[in-house]
Amino acid sequence: MPRLFTGLEIPAEIGASLMLLRGGLPGARWVEPGDFHITLRFIGDVDDRTAGEVTQMLAGISRRSFEVSLVGLDAFGGNKPRAVYVPVEAPPLLMELQAEHERLMQRIGLPAESRNYRPHVTLARLRDTSPRVVADYLATRGLYRSPPIRVGRFVLFSSRASVGGGPYVVEAAYPLL
Repeated sequence: MPRLFTGLEIPAEIGASLMLLRGGLPGARWVEPGDFHITLRFIGDVDDRTAGEVTQMLAGISRRSFEVSLVGLDAFGGNKPRAVYVPVEAPPLLMELQAEHERLMQRIGLPAESRNYRPHVTLARLRDTSPRVVADYLATRGLYRSPPIRVGRFVLFSSRASVGGGPYVVEAAYPLL
């Protein structure tokens, strides 16, 4: 089975507004609008048996729907920037949903995620882009703010092993209450 991860979809109208942030950043590989998402839990390359366990565990989640907003711009990597992203204002319901995904994936034997969870939407992956250029980019576009996004479901995505990961395919969708 392909590489798997769980996440939240970004509505097309929000994707269109994120598209306006493209450009002016040498070395950027921009994420396609249909691939914008908020990752909940990276699962990785798994066999069919494990994929079946994942889908079964996710089907048992019963959580309330909620709203998120995308606010500002930032970059991962510090002095060696590797990605530009839009942070997500994370309500407690989002953090609880993500924590449940983490617990369930560990229960079926997947290793714990090694990094603290920071919800975000990746705009671009960077290669050989100077920190100064990234800082200038962030300074000119950093006031981005989306309208509230109603989250009524989470999904299981698959991706092909490639640079940048996409295109992403929704393998299963799980409604929130």
